[in-house]
Amino acid sequence: MSTTEQSARNAQDADEQVNGVPTGEDRVAIPGMSQEGETLQEGRNQAGEPEFKGAVNGDGSAAPDSSRAGRTRSFDVADFPPLSTKLEDWRFTPIKRLRGLDEAALQGPAPTVSVSGDDAVQVTSVPRDDSRVGSAGIPEDRVAANAWSSFSEATVVSVPADAQVAEPVIVTITGDSEEPAAQHVVVEAGTNSRALVVLRHQGTAVLAQNVEFAVADGANLTVVSLQEWTDDSVHASSQQAQLGRDATFKHVLVSLGGDLVRVTPSTRFTAPGGDVEMYGLTFVDDGQHLESRLFVDHSVPRCRSRVTYKSALQGENAHGVWVGDVLIRAEAEGTDTYELNRNLILNDGPRMDSVPNLEIETGLIAGAGHASTTGQLDDEHLYYLMSRGIPEDQARRLVVRGFLFEIIQQVGVEALEEQLRASLEDELARTEN
Repeated sequence: MSTTEQSARNAQDADEQVNGVPTGEDRVAIPGMSQEGETLQEGRNQAGEPEFKGAVNGDGSAAPDSSRAGRTRSFDVADFPPLSTKLEDWRFTPIKRLRGLDEAALQGPAPTVSVSGDDAVQVTSVPRDDSRVGSAGIPEDRVAANAWSSFSEATVVSVPADAQVAEPVIVTITGDSEEPAAQHVVVEAGTNSRALVVLRHQGTAVLAQNVEFAVADGANLTVVSLQEWTDDSVHASSQQAQLGRDATFKHVLVSLGGDLVRVTPSTRFTAPGGDVEMYGLTFVDDGQHLESRLFVDHSVPRCRSRVTYKSALQGENAHGVWVGDVLIRAEAEGTDTYELNRNLILNDGPRMDSVPNLEIETGLIAGAGHASTTGQLDDEHLYYLMSRGIPEDQARRLVVRGFLFEIIQQVGVEALEEQLRASLEDELARTEN
């Protein structure tokens, strides 16, 4: 290109602006956004209220910044305050039902781990000072930090570089104790590898758990995390993924059993080209508390994320929680992200808390959005089916099946999908009785 042509091109690029932001060749500027994020009146927030960089306590002292980027990450439990429903991360959680996972020594026996699948996948038990432990995730809350302080050995599941693992890798985690315990699992997918790993939690446990997924450059890893605990179990699981350049990660979460189950999946990109899809399904029964809090951290350019979570709730004091945090940092130009949460209330008595959070620090993105809906069965859908001779109870089942089975189809293991469909049929039968 000649100097004259280059000058003309630069002049053209300078003219391609939205609100003063140059779009360039591969950047999309969103109206109302500057390079620093959404354009607001100086000193005001989106509601037009005075803006403070940090929250202010009643005594006038400053509190930590409310931005998701400013949340504490530490291996030291002392760096986290005692749990309280006044803390954003714990405001929906019945803390007393954690049974000491936030402060106990966690000296109970950890659930056993057994692995089946392709022989190419390596499984080892390593001490806590192994270099792979802690490489893909740092605890983000007090329970995860307490688990980090308490485990002695970690299970590492390794998919070698360039391996194309056709057979699902089933990691069965079986608990048989109600003593508070800690556990650490690492799943690493080598460069340009492909694998599907199922974490199947079953039995009885009171467990604080950290799970790390290290997805190397060009790797494609699918993880299915099933929570099928007994009714008296407590499970708090931090599941963190770190993606390399052009890596693909799919995380499917299914929570059905347990008294209190709180899973916090998060994904961080370390290089451009990463792609993540996160799916979730919870079926919440009488008295259960099933909580999913996820975080997608877009900190590098040109990465994509999609989140779809669904819940069905039935029975007195059934409580579901979904919180979806997506952060697009100033450096993450070209980000494409969307999150969706839909919840179905099947009868009187349940409570669902759904909070989508989208934080954008740059306007130079491909797209971003979120949606959340909670409601009862659609009368029009039921009427349509019943008008064609389908009894009401069967019509209700058909509607709920269509709502939930979309997530089950993402599991990718036919035998496991059949078992999950059968489990949901049993749950629906309880609704009718």
